[in-house]
Amino acid sequence: MMNSTVEILDKGINCLLENLGTMETERFISAIIRERFDYTQWRRASFGDLTVEEINRAAAEHDQHRPFQGGKI
Repeated sequence: MMNSTVEILDKGINCLLENLGTMETERFISAIIRERFDYTQWRRASFGDLTVEEINRAAAEHDQHRPFQGGKI
């Protein structure tokens, strides 16, 4: 079953808040709105033809060397 748009937005905001905190979540959302962010173009420019699994593996390796130090609300 697919999530509704409201459920997706709720999960996304909660993820941002847990990982960025309130202020940086607000800055992130403002930047996306201001910059007319296109996720598909960004992903292609940033990750080329890598699969989701390859990106996940690279992120996990990066995290081992530089763990996330962000705070929670």
